[in-house]
Amino acid sequence: MRTVSTVPFTDQKPGTSGLRKQVKTFQKPGYLENFVQSIFDSLPELSGGTLVIGGDGRFFNDKAIQTILSMAAANGVKKALVGQSGLLSTPAASCVIRKYGADGGFVLSASHNPGGPNGDFGIKYNGKNGGPVVESVTEKIFARSKVIESYKITDNDDVNLEKAGLDRIDSMQIEIFNSVTDYANMMEGLFDFDAIRRMFASGFEICFDAMHAITGPYAKEIFVKRLGTSAGSLMNAVPLPDFGGGHPDPGPTYAKELFAKMFSDKAPNFGACSDGDGDRNIVLGKNTYVSPSDSLAIITANAHLAKGYKKGIAGVARSMPTSRAADRVAEKLGIECFETPTGWKFFGNLLDAGRITICGEESAGAGSDHVREKDGLWAILMWLNIIAVSGKSVEDILKDHWQEFGRNYYARHDYESVDKIKAEKIMRTVEQQLAELPGKSFHGETILKADSFAYTDPIDGSVSKNQGMRIDFESGSRFVLRLSGTGTVGATLRVYLEKYVPPTGDLAQDTHKTLADLDLIANEIAKIKSTLERESPSVIS
Repeated sequence: MRTVSTVPFTDQKPGTSGLRKQVKTFQKPGYLENFVQSIFDSLPELSGGTLVIGGDGRFFNDKAIQTILSMAAANGVKKALVGQSGLLSTPAASCVIRKYGADGGFVLSASHNPGGPNGDFGIKYNGKNGGPVVESVTEKIFARSKVIESYKITDNDDVNLEKAGLDRIDSMQIEIFNSVTDYANMMEGLFDFDAIRRMFASGFEICFDAMHAITGPYAKEIFVKRLGTSAGSLMNAVPLPDFGGGHPDPGPTYAKELFAKMFSDKAPNFGACSDGDGDRNIVLGKNTYVSPSDSLAIITANAHLAKGYKKGIAGVARSMPTSRAADRVAEKLGIECFETPTGWKFFGNLLDAGRITICGEESAGAGSDHVREKDGLWAILMWLNIIAVSGKSVEDILKDHWQEFGRNYYARHDYESVDKIKAEKIMRTVEQQLAELPGKSFHGETILKADSFAYTDPIDGSVSKNQGMRIDFESGSRFVLRLSGTGTVGATLRVYLEKYVPPTGDLAQDTHKTLADLDLIANEIAKIKSTLERESPSVIS
C-alpha cells in the first residue's frame, strides 16, 4: 500500500447523479483517485465493509474499476463484489447491494451521455439502501475533495474481470459475479412471466433497442431466454465502449431506428429502449409514443395487475418538473402523492419509510420500492405485464387512461451546452419577477402562482432550496425552468411546458401546437431566446 501526495481539484461537486465529466478530465493524473479517496475519507465505516462495483461498460470503465479496487484494498475494505467484465446496470447494482447487505457501491456511468475516448464518464456512490446517498453526504464528499492532500492505493496486478470467481488484493476478497442473474430473478418474482410468455407465443411482437449499452445482456436473458421472444426482437444488444458511436439517450432524437420501425406500416406490437446504464426507458406502441409522464401515471393506475403489486401501492412520488398526470391517479386511488426535486436520491427516504411504492421522473425514469434506483427494464416489463393481463394495445391503454383522468399535454425543451453565465441570467430574470407575476395575463393565461421550488423532506426534515422556477396558471397549465446537472459542457437549461385537458375536452390534439402559447409566455417572461441568442431548443421531447 502506498500513500500518494496529491493536489485538490476544485470541480468535483457531484450533481443529481454523481460526478460526471468528460473522459479526458477523469484521465488527468489523480482526478479519479482524489474523488474516490474523498468518498473513503467521508465514509470511514467502509473500512472492514463490503462494496459493490460495476458500470455501464463505457470507455474508461475497466480502468476505473481496477483503480477503485486497488484503493478499496488500501482503505481497508473487506470484500468487493464486481460485475463480470466490469458490467452492472444501475438498477442491478442497487439490487445486489440490497440483496447481499453490502455497505454501498460505486456505480460507474454517465447514464445517457455519449461514450468513447471523447465522450463522458461518471461515478457515483450508492449507500446501504442501494440508492444514491443524500445531499448531506455528497456535500461532505465535495468538501473533502477541496482539501485532500493524499490518497491510498495498492500496487497489484490487474484483477481478471472476465471470469466469474474469487480473487484477492492483499486482505480484501474479490468476487466476480454474473451481473445479470440476481436482477433477472428479481424481475421474475415481480411480474407474471407466464402471462407475458403466453402473449409472446400467441404472436405478439416486440422490438427492444439496447442502444449498444448495458441492457443488452439483461434483455437477452429476460426477453429471449426466459420469456421466449426471438433474438431478432433485440437491436444493438452488444455493449460497446462508445455505444456504437451513438448517443444512449432513449427517445426520438437518438433512437431513430427504433422510432422509424415503430411508426412504419410493419411496426411490431410493442417497442422500447433503454439508456446507457439501464435506468431509463421509453415505451412505444404501433404508431404510438408514450411520454414518460403518462407512463408513470399509467403504471400507478395499473400496477395492481402485476403479481408483485397485487395488494396495491402505498403512494407515488414524482419529480417537480414531471407532469401532474400521476397526481390525478393518486387522488382517485386515495393514496399519497409527493412532489420532490429532480434526482432519484430524493425518493429514497420515502421508499425506505414505506410512504411510496412507485416513483418517476419526466426524464424517462420510473421505478418502485424493489430497488432504490430508477429501472428501465422494470418499467418495460410492467407495461408488458399490463398488456398481457388487460389484453389491450399500448394505444388503447393510453386512450382509455385519458378518457378516465384527462390528458396532461407535456413537453420538455432542452437548451444544451449554453454559456453558464447566460443560463444563470435567465434564472435570475425569472426569480426577480416572482413576486409581481401572480395576477398578470399572457396570451390568454393568467398566472396564479410563481415560486422557486423548495422541498422539505417529510422523513428527515432536510430542506433543498432553489430546485427550479414554477409558474402556475389559473387554467391548470404551467411552465417550469431549471438548470440540469447531468451535462459536462457548459450548462443545460430545461423548460417544461404542461397543459391539462379534462376527459370531456379534445384529447387528440398535436402536443407541440397545444403548448405553443405556453412556449411564447415562457420566452416572454424569461427572455430565453434573446439571452441565449438561439431560435430553438437543442432537443424537444
